[in-house]
Formats: sequence, structure tokens, C-alpha cells
Amino acid sequence: MIPQVTAGSQATVGTVIFDFDGTIADSLAAGIKIGNQLAEEFGLEPITMDKLRRWQNLSSQQILKEAKIPFFRIPRLLSRFRVEMNREVPQLSPIPGIQEALQALKQNGYRLGIVSSNSENNVWAFLHARQLDHLFDFVVSSPRVLGKNKVLKRLIKEYQLHPDHVFYIGDETRDVEAAHKTGVKSIAVCWGFNSPHALRSHNPDFLLRDPQELVALLCP
Repeated sequence: MIPQVTAGSQATVGTVIFDFDGTIADSLAAGIKIGNQLAEEFGLEPITMDKLRRWQNLSSQQILKEAKIPFFRIPRLLSRFRVEMNREVPQLSPIPGIQEALQALKQNGYRLGIVSSNSENNVWAFLHARQLDHLFDFVVSSPRVLGKNKVLKRLIKEYQLHPDHVFYIGDETRDVEAAHKTGVKSIAVCWGFNSPHALRSHNPDFLLRDPQELVALLCP
């Protein structure tokens, strides 16, 4: 049963923070393409379709372990990934239905933001190209793959937000974990990378299958 959710009001404005890749932007194909380019460059194993299907049922920590990427190389890989993704931004499409959902949330008084492992420049470039930039109050890049909770905590302090009125939305298990560690509501979405089974195993507060369900949940 879905608990009662109170929409934003003049007294208490709810804040909805999104992950970007796989949650707002349909970037999976571009991510695999870049991942295989970097695998060749860094001497790592390529991402096959069989491997991708298996990874979609694993946690982010399990994927990093199975990929056999030394932790000291992750910052460099992430930096290169962001550079390569910048070239793909013009070709990326929004998740079907997400534009309408974002507009509905904004019209209902929510403050919108993004916390992503992608770069702020890449995210803003996508939002601007799709005429969505005016809907967002902030975009913040997480410097670490598994460190989004630290960014979320900083934002809560900076914007003087009450955790009970903050939702973090993402398509990966690490997004659910970040929300739990921060003490905000976790909304996991099934239209991105991780499978519903993997997401459900991390106990999000809500598990949604399409953007219309997001509107129904937060704008009753």
C-alpha cells in the first residue's frame, strides 16, 4: 500500500531530486558504447549483452567487483566517461513520458533538482536541448560513483530542506542506497538500468514502472 504523500504547498514545498542517466535521459545504449570504448582503452573486459543482462540484476557494488575495476582507476574512468558522454548528449532522448511528469510536478509546486554521476555540463546541455532546463532549480554532479548520499546531505543543509519532504528518484540500486543513507524517501524506477527484482531487494519506499505513476503518486 502506498502511504499518503503531501504535495508541495506554500507552507512546505516538496523537493524531488532525480538521477539523470536512465531516469530522465535514455542513455543506456550510449553508456554501453562508451563503456566498451573505455574497456579497450583501459584493458578491461568488454560489455556483452549477456553480461549486461546479468548486471541488471546485481547491485552497483557487485557490478564493480565483477567488472574487476581497481578502485584507484574509477575516478579516471568516470572522468573519461563524462568527456565521451558529452559527444553523445545531442543524440540522447528523454525517457518517454518523463517530460510531462516533470512539468506536472513543477506545476504542483515541487522544487526539482538532479544529482548525477554525469557532469553538470552534460546534464544542463541535455536539459537545454530538450527545453527542460527552466524546470530545475539545481543540478549537482557527484564526484564518486557510490557517493551520492554525501551530495544529497549537502543539498539538504544548503537549501534547508526537511528530509521528510524530499524524494530521490533513480533507476539503480545505488540510488536507493543513497536515499536511505540520507534519510529521504526513495523512489526506484523500472525504466532504467537495474531490474525490478534488483531494485525491490534494496527496499525502496516506492517502486514505479512508468512516469505516469510518478505523477499519480506525488500529485494525487
